[in-house]
Amino acid sequence: MRVVFADDNYLVREGVAGLLAETEGLELVEAVADPDALHRAVALHRTDAVLTDIRMPPTFTTEGIDAAKRIRADFPDTGVVVLSQYVEAEYAVELLSDGVAGLGYLLKERVSEVDELVRALEEVARGGSALDPQVVEGLLARKSATGPALRGLTERELDVLRELATGRSNAATAKALYLSERAVEKHIGSVFQKLGLANESDVNRRVMAVLAYLDATGGPRGG
Repeated sequence: MRVVFADDNYLVREGVAGLLAETEGLELVEAVADPDALHRAVALHRTDAVLTDIRMPPTFTTEGIDAAKRIRADFPDTGVVVLSQYVEAEYAVELLSDGVAGLGYLLKERVSEVDELVRALEEVARGGSALDPQVVEGLLARKSATGPALRGLTERELDVLRELATGRSNAATAKALYLSERAVEKHIGSVFQKLGLANESDVNRRVMAVLAYLDATGGPRGG
């Protein structure tokens, strides 16, 4: 598996690069310091996966998230794992707002757990998702009733939620389940209602519903 790593901190970059370079089954093809260099590296090497810090130049806020979305749009065969120092629920929501497929969000402390890191990179490279358990817990804590409510969903509602968890749009979900888009929208609305997410923004509730599904089913996520 070919990987590009991005972090603006030289010592972190060199340390993690050295760790990745020694990891069996993983080839670090380039380590870079900023989002533009990251995008160029992916374009050049067409890597299987990217590992990037969330805070990079110039503003040190969400550059890693922006880079992840751009890479997923431009190179859909490349998975991206974003690293964060802390559990920042709003950043996780922003990262996953367009779907969870091919994306991961891990705490930086996972880097030292090489097996966990490799599993996450392999998962996103396959088009799955890898979410740090602490991140999932932090998000679900915002809606404590989410987990138990999953048991109240009908079989068809679970089917729809399962499709959303793969990153499919309403139209793609409708096609996969042989339903009309209107029927899918109705099921999604019912899911939101039962999970207590009806008053959330559309982006928030989609992400929260998917995380609830992944958490309850043991679906693909880091850790």
